[in-house]
Amino acid sequence: MRLIGPEGENIGVVSTQEALQIARDAELDLVEVAPNSDPPVCRVLDYGKFLYEKAKKDREARKSQSKVEIKEIRLRPKTSDHHRGFKVRDARNWLNDGKKVRVRIRFRGREITYPELALEDLKQIADDLADIATIEQAPNMEGRTMFMMLAPTKK
Repeated sequence: MRLIGPEGENIGVVSTQEALQIARDAELDLVEVAPNSDPPVCRVLDYGKFLYEKAKKDREARKSQSKVEIKEIRLRPKTSDHHRGFKVRDARNWLNDGKKVRVRIRFRGREITYPELALEDLKQIADDLADIATIEQAPNMEGRTMFMMLAPTKK
């Protein structure tokens, strides 16, 4: 195995027993860091400190991730243009804030027999928001609802 010493220096290719002896002499642990390489790479280090540093790096990585929030506007096929205007205005504000918007049209009773009305509404909303949003998921039916997903365009 290829061995990296306690100070980070490359010791070279040594036997397993020799590597264990070097780790015991330094009062540290022998940790395999790259098992798939040929020969495998091991390192002499304090395993507890290694785990702590790794957890710390993972926490920092999670902190820097941005979680995309999804907001939703719900409509019906018979929603008036005036009411739809309020909903589109809210969606515009959310998209400007960098949030995704799901537009959901829910059918009740016999409204389900006219899905083209809902499709027309969704296309109209997409056109109204075309300057700041792109369609991430095209309109599709799921049960008694039709929805589409809008994502903000990159600036």
